[in-house]
Parts: sequence; C-alpha cells; structure tokens
Amino acid sequence: MAQFDGKTVIVTGAARGVGRSVARRMLESGAKVMLADSDEAKLTETRDDLRGNNGNVAAFGCDISQKFGVNNLLSATLDAFDHIDVLVTTATDYERVDPLDLTADALERVMASNLRSAFMLTKIVSAKMIAQKETAKEGSSAGSIVHVSSLAGQVASPEIAAFSISCAALDQLTRSFAIALAPHGIRVNGVAPGGVMSENVRLAIKETPDLRAAMMARTPLGRIGEPKEAADAVLFLASQAASFITGQIMVVDGGRSALDPLAATNF
Repeated sequence: MAQFDGKTVIVTGAARGVGRSVARRMLESGAKVMLADSDEAKLTETRDDLRGNNGNVAAFGCDISQKFGVNNLLSATLDAFDHIDVLVTTATDYERVDPLDLTADALERVMASNLRSAFMLTKIVSAKMIAQKETAKEGSSAGSIVHVSSLAGQVASPEIAAFSISCAALDQLTRSFAIALAPHGIRVNGVAPGGVMSENVRLAIKETPDLRAAMMARTPLGRIGEPKEAADAVLFLASQAASFITGQIMVVDGGRSALDPLAATNF
C-alpha cells in the first residue's frame, strides 16, 4: 500500500500510543513523516525505531501549546521535506481527578495541550497548504487534517473532566475548520477512539486493575482495541479514499457508544 507516496505528514503526540501507530502506518503507506512530541527522549527512541525500518522520518521535540513551538515545528518540517500535505494531531494530556477537585490551572494546562495546540497548528499548516495549492497541479489535493480526540468528548466521564472538555472542544474545532477550509480544498476530520489501548488507557488500567474487565463488558465486540485500529481510521480519513468526507468525527470504539448502558450486563 503506497497511498501516501511523496506526501509529507506531521504527527503530534507521536512518541507513543495512537500517535506512534499513526506515524508507523503513514510510513508503511509511503509517506515522509515528521514526528512531534514534548517528550524528547521517547521521541528520539520512536524516531530511531521507525528509521530502522527504512522509514523516511524526522523528529522535532517541542511544546506545541506555545506559538514558537508550532512555528518551529512547521519550519523544521519544511526544512526536512519541503512541503506539508497532512497534519495529524493527537490529544494526549490527561488529568484524572474528581471534577470538584479540578483546578482552573489544571484545566487550562490540558486545554492548552490538547486544544490550543491543535488550533494553532491547524491555522499555520492550513495557511501553508493554501499557499502550496497556488503552485500545485490542477486537480491535486490541497491537503488533509485529522484531529484525534476521544470518545470521552462525546460522553460524560467526570473523573477525566478536563480531558473530556478538551476533546469535546477539539471535535467542534474540527467541524468549524472543515467548513472554513472547504473552499480551499482542505478536508478536516476527526477520530474519536474509545476503549483503545492508548498510553492513557494503559496507565489507567495499571492504576485500576478492574478497569480492563469493565471496559470489555461494555464493549459489544468484547475486547480492547489496538492503537493500530485507531491509526487505520486516521489513514482512511487523510487519504483520497475519503475525498468527499469532511467535518466528520469517526468513533472507533468497538460499538461501545451504540450500547445502552442498561444492556451492558448482557455482555
């Protein structure tokens, strides 16, 4: 499969979990990939691992909740690969606390990491995509943006309220920019994993051993999803196979959101 041959992709939150899986799948599909993450040690490890598999990959450690981090990431991508075709952001900051104990500072930090970063990247990357379109071949795609949020943005999860709020806002950002960028030929979509073994879910299960069984009991497909399965949804939405899809949030949750909670006892 080489559907991204010659394409350049930025993946944020790429050091682990769903972001890392997205980067790997993009490389397998022929893309050149810029990895971005604030955890520079883990990012370097991921880059070296992917590069060892003949991946055309570079990495840039930065805090993309800050404007200079976003600007420097774009500059590093253009220096390495000359252009940008796809942006994938992943919401990774997490705060597990009773909402009555959630502080304004903690909420602001999570919103900055998960929402503000995606907002700033969408603006700066889409501006570059629009500029590239002016010199591109007629009929070519201007670009595609995919924001990875979470099912937690669509259902109430009080113990992770800050994360849930940021993901709900991120989904709305996705829809708003999809409409604004449609005249420029740029598609914007989202993927909302639920019950997928992301880094956050892995840590939550470690802290609460009973959580694994509870998640499986409430998932009609009867298992926890793999990061690769969320990554495959990202690849689809970013590809030309989804050329008439924009402003959509694809839920990847094994049927969990379709299940009446009262029926969960039957699984």
